[in-house]
Amino acid sequence: MGLKYGGLQARHWQTRTGYIECLLCPWHCHIRPGQTGRCHVRRNEDGVLRPLTYGRVAAINVDPIEKKPLYHFCPGSAILSLGSWGCNLSCTFCQNWQISQDEVPTHSLSPEDAVSLAEEARSRGNIGIAYTYNEPMIWFEYVYDTAWLAHERGLKNVLVTNGIVEVEPLEELLPLIDAMNVDIKSMDDAFYRRLCGGEGWPARRTVELAWGHCHVEITNLIVTGENDSEEAFRALADWAAGISPKLPVHVSRYFPQYKLGVPATPLETLRCAREILSEKLQFVYIGNASLDAGSDTVCPECGVVVVKRSGYSTQVVGLNQGRCGNCGEDLNVAY
Repeated sequence: MGLKYGGLQARHWQTRTGYIECLLCPWHCHIRPGQTGRCHVRRNEDGVLRPLTYGRVAAINVDPIEKKPLYHFCPGSAILSLGSWGCNLSCTFCQNWQISQDEVPTHSLSPEDAVSLAEEARSRGNIGIAYTYNEPMIWFEYVYDTAWLAHERGLKNVLVTNGIVEVEPLEELLPLIDAMNVDIKSMDDAFYRRLCGGEGWPARRTVELAWGHCHVEITNLIVTGENDSEEAFRALADWAAGISPKLPVHVSRYFPQYKLGVPATPLETLRCAREILSEKLQFVYIGNASLDAGSDTVCPECGVVVVKRSGYSTQVVGLNQGRCGNCGEDLNVAY
């Protein structure tokens, strides 16, 4: 069976008088001939929407799964990580702006070759492919084709995404996805409009739709003076706990990047966020900072450490088929 899309044209769009309306993400860009949408990688070429980055890879590495970050999915494993360029947000504080906000050199990598590389890396503990670095949802056709091949060969598929995608393409992709980390930048849509060039409700909807269909974790990058209030942490905790108290949340340290020059997140702010979120959530982790036990997985029932982490070094010391090896508590760990 051949690939479903093959890169000849994009999916999820419709023709309007004088322009194409892209239906991949909620922005529904109106793209006139010769122009691209806000993501810069989907272009109207003579009335057909073309995916400019199909099969074009800007970055490729075998990373620890914890780097995505995913702490409750195949802990201690490795994953082949691929990224291209472009994004459907324009965050002023983007921590990876070099490839998300500007076109960069790429090399060709077909879905078949990507899957072959993932299979070759199995001897190094590789479990599959992560679509990451820039925004994978705007790479939709390539991600779908590659994920389909990987799924057929028993490899895992992981998305690291801002969650800004329409329901139809998300539901089309979900059967092939084993895990995702979704970036929830704030519970305040005004924050998204002011600093990200969009709105945040689609990202929250993505988490809500994906929960129960694949393993889900979320990341909240805490930007100094912007989304770092106790009220912001409580709003995130209330929403996340409404999905499940077992939803893992990573509060991540911001460093000055791109267009925003406010100071790096104080460590005390990270501790405060973790303390507040932990009132309602069982698994809250601190990222981009070295704080004692901030990245260990602890059983919420008996208090035993089941996974020890130092940087990206991981020791699984107390898991038994996703449960605490000491008391049997379900720890929402997927394999």
